[in-house]
Amino acid sequence: MPAAAQSFHDLPLEERLSITRRGTALYSGQLSLIDNDDFGEPTLLPGWDISTLVAHVAYNAHALVNLMDWATTGVETPMYPSPDARNEQIAYGATLIPDALRNLHEHTLVRLDVAWRDAPEEAWNAEVKTAQGRTVPASETLWMRTREVWLHAVDLNQTANFSDMPEVVLETLVPEIANKWRGQGAGEGLVLVNTDSGERIEVSPGEKTVEIQGGLAGLARWASGRGDHGVTVAEGDEVPAPPRWL
Repeated sequence: MPAAAQSFHDLPLEERLSITRRGTALYSGQLSLIDNDDFGEPTLLPGWDISTLVAHVAYNAHALVNLMDWATTGVETPMYPSPDARNEQIAYGATLIPDALRNLHEHTLVRLDVAWRDAPEEAWNAEVKTAQGRTVPASETLWMRTREVWLHAVDLNQTANFSDMPEVVLETLVPEIANKWRGQGAGEGLVLVNTDSGERIEVSPGEKTVEIQGGLAGLARWASGRGDHGVTVAEGDEVPAPPRWL
């Protein structure tokens, strides 16, 4: 029997905070490798240049501060006023000069870290709503940010890779993506096979089974739509594109 995978959500609060901060440090380090003249270059996300991605990650931190304020004060404070407002905010941020974007990044990540640091114990269990309308405890902001910074550190297309991610992040991310597909009625016949542990994640039944095989980092890369390096299917078959995740 393969060992049961860990979940980020089951870790003690301080350990989750530590993983989030490590991801933030990696993302910040990757950003520091990019020259100002290169902020118009593409990232690994189709259609997103570096300026757009940096604005997105910065405003995500601001939005999570809103949720922590909600949890701490009890005053409803949505992540964003509306989906359109969120998109407009990112589009505006992408027009800022690189130094302004770097300042926005630093300012928002500090605000978020302070919001976590100063949150009273009871605030972590207070219910808030995500931008998708899910009701979650405020502690969910740690996973939301963890996923954001570790993935987008790779998307900056510098030196970071999925193999840099803590195993518990990968072990949480891959089943989460599979569950999302399942809930959307996507991924019929897909089975994700972790060749390191032997674990199999069956997305949903189908007439034809397609096994995507690889180590955890490769499965996470493929499932999140960042390419098929590190995964294979049956001999002679081409690795299919994954269903849409977000």
